[in-house]
Amino acid sequence: MTLASRIECYWKELRTVLAGLYHGMVEHPAYELIEKEAEDIDDAFLLACFPDVFGIPSPIAYYTAELLPYLGGELEAFERRLWDRASLLERKGQQYHF
Repeated sequence: MTLASRIECYWKELRTVLAGLYHGMVEHPAYELIEKEAEDIDDAFLLACFPDVFGIPSPIAYYTAELLPYLGGELEAFERRLWDRASLLERKGQQYHF
């Protein structure tokens, strides 16, 4: 086997692997479900840290205020997602086709 044919074989295998990786990360239908689940976990974390945004009193608000410089940019999108959501049960039901 010549060096040129070995390189060609390597590139062909690499293209196959990268095509499969792209399909798994972007095109596969499970990607959307994983993205929604990650968004739900992120929303739960932000709601636990900043319940004051929705008028829920929090005894730990003084301590979670230290996170604002790091999470401040995400709060606007977080509020929009929670106000637009009809209900958490409806969102979870969509994931399981109810």
